[in-house]
Amino acid sequence: MQPRAHAIWVILLSFFVAYLLAIVPFPDWAMNYRPEWVPMVLIYWVMALPYRVGIGSAWIVGIVLDVLEGSVLGLNALGLVIIAYVTLNLHQRLRMFSALQQAGLVFAMVGINLMLSHWLEIVTSQTVASNLLFLVAALTSAIIWPSMFQLLRHIRRSFDVH
Repeated sequence: MQPRAHAIWVILLSFFVAYLLAIVPFPDWAMNYRPEWVPMVLIYWVMALPYRVGIGSAWIVGIVLDVLEGSVLGLNALGLVIIAYVTLNLHQRLRMFSALQQAGLVFAMVGINLMLSHWLEIVTSQTVASNLLFLVAALTSAIIWPSMFQLLRHIRRSFDVH
């Protein structure tokens, strides 16, 4: 086995775990509080390895998420491509940000993704307009971002992924 040949498997496994966390059943009252696992994992890998995980990867990750969630094909893919694009443009700055600043940017990007997804679901008649409670997921994602960042960084360093 070549050195670092396992790197792609570490990345794929982290997305697999994020997919599992994204589709695990929650009670109805807690659905709006579920963190956005897949976008957060995508933000981390694009920020850490921009030459390996980028816009094309975001599209594929989004299509798989669309299939898992049973949503309109391309709905999540569009949002994740936008997140990857912003992260690619800011990845060098993001690395220098404190955990609180990174969490603020995660809050903004996940919030925009949620609003875009919700709007597209309304346009495609999959849901009706409701309150803004669905945006709480952006807040919970921002709250757990520092811990998730540290965990993924530890995994990346332990397996020498670069």
